[in-house]
Amino acid sequence: MAAAIAHMSAASSKAFTGRAVSSKRAARPQAVHRTVVAAAADRDLWFPGNTEVVPDYLDGSLVGDNGFDPLGLGSSPEQLSWNVHAEIFHGRLAMTGCAGILLTSLLHKGGADVPEWYEAGKVYLDRNPNVSFGALLFSTIVLSGFVEFKRLNDIRNPGSQGSGILPADFKGVGGPMGRTVGGPYVGGQYFDPMGLCRGSPEQTLKYKWNELRNGRLAMMGFLGFAAQYAATGKGPIDNLIDHVSDPTRVNFVTNGVSVPFIQ
Repeated sequence: MAAAIAHMSAASSKAFTGRAVSSKRAARPQAVHRTVVAAAADRDLWFPGNTEVVPDYLDGSLVGDNGFDPLGLGSSPEQLSWNVHAEIFHGRLAMTGCAGILLTSLLHKGGADVPEWYEAGKVYLDRNPNVSFGALLFSTIVLSGFVEFKRLNDIRNPGSQGSGILPADFKGVGGPMGRTVGGPYVGGQYFDPMGLCRGSPEQTLKYKWNELRNGRLAMMGFLGFAAQYAATGKGPIDNLIDHVSDPTRVNFVTNGVSVPFIQ
């Protein structure tokens, strides 16, 4: 009898212990879930406070992720990776282009023999009649195609193009031209001369955010430069001077294009 009671007591103890352990393990995912939800709610969103409009694949782990993808362009991992690289690439092009447009406009206004950005191609061909437009176009396509091919291969197989500007199977070309940072951030002595990617992870992350924010602004800025030229036939510096001189009558509403029914 005593043995039976002891056996029942041990079984009850094991059952109780098992229930206690199971209870603890069941409670942990709930705590983790609450933490994840709180972190997602705390990050900056394009629609503040409304997490229902944020796709599941935008979890805040990417630089520049504010939960905005109404067209579902990053719904698959392949599309997401491609668009991440494409946004940074076009942002860098736009920043370079906007800086060049503003610089040449300022020099042109200062009396330098520098054409406005929208006349640069025509002026170059007029001054160099022996240069074939077809040859320029062909060389541009070949060189740009080579770079784009390298970029596509690096997206598909990260690090495979890390030997620098030449194909990966060219031996002995690494060194300062090689990749030191992952993804679309090359790093290295020549691509990161100020060492912005060689600091702390927090500092590097900050610079990545700054680059992407300014790249997005530059893409919108270039679109504005092109739209303003289409509306006024002038560059951004001339547009700014005209607006500052008479802001109430020279603005986007009165240019005859932005709001067509107002002349």
